[in-house]
Amino acid sequence: MASGMNDTGQRTGAHGAQDTAGGAGRTLIRGARLLGGSPTDVLIEGERIAEIGHHLGAAGAVTVDAGGLILLPGLVDLHTHLREPGREDSETVLTGTRAAARGGYTAVHAMANTFPVADTAGVVEQVWRLGRESGYCDVQPVGAVTVGLGGEQLAELGAMHDSAAGVVVFSDDGRCVDDAVIMRRALEYVKAFDGVIAQHAQEPRLTADAQMNEGVVSAELGLGGWPAVAEEAIIARDVLLAAHVGSRLHVCHLSTAGSVELVRWAKSKGWRVTAEVTPHHLLLTDELVRSFDPVYKVNPPLRTENDVLALREALADGTIDCVATDHAPHPFEDKDCEWGAAAMGMVGLETALSVVQHTMVDTGLLDWAAVASRMSARPAAIGRLAGHGRPVAPGEPANLTLLDPAYRGVVDPAHFASRSRNSPYRGLELPGRVTHTFLRGRATVQDGELV
Repeated sequence: MASGMNDTGQRTGAHGAQDTAGGAGRTLIRGARLLGGSPTDVLIEGERIAEIGHHLGAAGAVTVDAGGLILLPGLVDLHTHLREPGREDSETVLTGTRAAARGGYTAVHAMANTFPVADTAGVVEQVWRLGRESGYCDVQPVGAVTVGLGGEQLAELGAMHDSAAGVVVFSDDGRCVDDAVIMRRALEYVKAFDGVIAQHAQEPRLTADAQMNEGVVSAELGLGGWPAVAEEAIIARDVLLAAHVGSRLHVCHLSTAGSVELVRWAKSKGWRVTAEVTPHHLLLTDELVRSFDPVYKVNPPLRTENDVLALREALADGTIDCVATDHAPHPFEDKDCEWGAAAMGMVGLETALSVVQHTMVDTGLLDWAAVASRMSARPAAIGRLAGHGRPVAPGEPANLTLLDPAYRGVVDPAHFASRSRNSPYRGLELPGRVTHTFLRGRATVQDGELV
């Protein structure tokens, strides 16, 4: 399956930023199924795609035999927690970007809930520079909406946008911007530079002490319930605010059937609203909480089977724009404890493409061209990430992913490149395996292993 199965992730040798961005030589990908179509050859010269066709010749080029493999544009994640600075025991920019490369990603957006919080130009520039130094994928910082994620005072939105990091997306993810006045001001502020506010939709007063989805299972287990309306009420308010201001709103990790209907309604009005869904909300349900295994504790919580099916349909019909991992690494001690004390979150970068193949492609809901849209083009467009999410065509940046769709394997987090192991797919057989990832023409993953 995609990364995390055969490699311990202990290898070193990350490319420096200039090394990655520099000349990458010539590579000939032979016989790949571009977006799932018929076999074709792709010639990479330096950082760009030089030619696409059949029976291409390229003297001196490194040849990749891609017979039977799917060729996609490099994946883009709108929602990644890299934890650095401050929680390097969970993840670092280096280990997180290595995990991303193993999952087929060439760019990730790093969330702001670090220590210190990424609410100033200085912190977002630090994260951005660490990403450049890692060399495994591009890192675009997400700035905090409010100072310290406190929800009371707007952060330095303009300064973060004007910084070297060029921040466009802002989010207090992990916490909801629940004050309507603050949310309106944020939407108004970012409109000046066509920024986007990415909301973690959770009404805090409706989720106090919540441990899982509110429903039959929570009642039977005696755990505090997290009602769907806590998410839906914030989405309803925020799409109306976005329409009033004429600004861009992005809904993070949408998880309920009711949320789908609200986003569908907002889009029918022509409002500037986009939404994402995580791989785990496309596959897992609250029934798993019966095990009391904290690996299934996540924010927002796993929902019902009906919610899962509604999310899949919404991703298929375009109501939900993209898949975002919400990769949330935690050290062993934060998950190996009783349910009530456990941290919320799951790692997801190294398994995302496999879960999407399992839930969306193998079920006939999406073809590979649509996967490229939902996992590359759309997230890159929402995040205004130049050079990513581009068509696989001559002259375009050679940010590419090769996937073996016929592969089947059991997920073993011990082999992840991520520093953390809190995967809800441990022991589960999933399809698909990323064999190669190219960042601007240079292989970051080759034959399933980090370069």
